[in-house]
Amino acid sequence: MAVPKKRTSRSKKRIRNHVWKSKINKIASRAFSLAQSILTGRSKSFYYIVTNDKFSEPIQKD
Repeated sequence: MAVPKKRTSRSKKRIRNHVWKSKINKIASRAFSLAQSILTGRSKSFYYIVTNDKFSEPIQKD
């Protein structure tokens, strides 16, 4: 027969939530920092391809 589990206390719930949110904040700040370094051109640890061919420009109709 199934027995209901004990309820988790508010403090445990808040601690787990805080840990989860702090991990998210750390990942988001790293992503933002990487985006800033790419936009300014100072990135040394991230390589990306820059294309200058005809297909990257918008097509104009005459």
